[in-house]
Amino acid sequence: MAQRIRTEQLSVAFNGTPVIAGLDLEIAAGEFLVLLGPSGCGKSTLLNAIAGLVDIAGGRISIGERDVTWTEPKDRGIAMVFQSYALYPAMDVYGNLAFALRVAGLPKHEIETRVQRAAELLGLVPLLRRKPSALSGGQRQRVAIGRSLVRDVEVSLFDEPLSNLDAQMRAELRVEIKQLHQRLGNTTVYVTHDQVEALSLADRIAVMKGGVIQQLADPDTVYHRPANRFVASFLGSPPMNFIPGMLSRSGSVPGVHAGDVAMLLPRYAFAPEAPAAGQAIVGIRPEDILIDAEAARADVRWTGTVTLRESLGSETVLWSELAGARIAIRTHARVAVRRGDRIPMGFASERASLFDQSTEMRI
Repeated sequence: MAQRIRTEQLSVAFNGTPVIAGLDLEIAAGEFLVLLGPSGCGKSTLLNAIAGLVDIAGGRISIGERDVTWTEPKDRGIAMVFQSYALYPAMDVYGNLAFALRVAGLPKHEIETRVQRAAELLGLVPLLRRKPSALSGGQRQRVAIGRSLVRDVEVSLFDEPLSNLDAQMRAELRVEIKQLHQRLGNTTVYVTHDQVEALSLADRIAVMKGGVIQQLADPDTVYHRPANRFVASFLGSPPMNFIPGMLSRSGSVPGVHAGDVAMLLPRYAFAPEAPAAGQAIVGIRPEDILIDAEAARADVRWTGTVTLRESLGSETVLWSELAGARIAIRTHARVAVRRGDRIPMGFASERASLFDQSTEMRI
């Protein structure tokens, strides 16, 4: 049965320097939670604290109804997959999968049953007698995941398991990990700095910066309604465009004036505490900027010059400027636009995100 994970006022420090301070987090039983953020943001430290691999400075960790704050890692009922495969080179795949079960003293028939089940789930049956040196990177990572599966635990922890693989292998294993979670239904906490992994795998994403969770929500909310400018800039490729200007809500239609462009926002959903006026930043995703004939149905419209065209196979990225800010426009692959063209551009106001220029919080 899957178990809930909870941290209460969790604090971790290294050599007296706080890394995580007073963090409260609850992960539902059976949930797939992704901890996302740049290097040094505290995501792996949080994962290791849940696993019991780092000492905490304060707070409490519980798994299910058990307080495991000071419980040994082996007694927490968890399995962990690391960035490095850490396979035993002298053992074949079967031996690697069975090793922990043999150490635990399980009967031979139970070991056989668990290893075969994991091998079937991960497509390892034809590879059981191969040694790690005869496996590809993706196959080795499957074995590493299999070692966590055979333990039959309610909580699985993944620490950037795909970062050593090439793009094709990452895509393949991403699908397998998601399907595996759907079949097993165990509670999963997954650490990554890769936004594609986060958006495609997670039930919820916790975006972290400086040991603090900036936003905790489902992937669609995090992507389309970011809580602050950091979250908005961290997700998306190219990242969200930001245009600074002056907010005014005194007229019949609220808007932001940026240079000589008046961006009227009749359908923007302001936060309840949003200011009536002041310096603000308009954020708009590159794929939400319309061009040519489509721009005619946008709330915010202007004419821009294309300064660069990037052809990416399945899509094209055009670069331009708006009120002195460099902007990216993501569009279809065969768009008939070239560098130097002046074309209509625009976006729908409900697609925008507004941020206070001083606090960088969504308004």
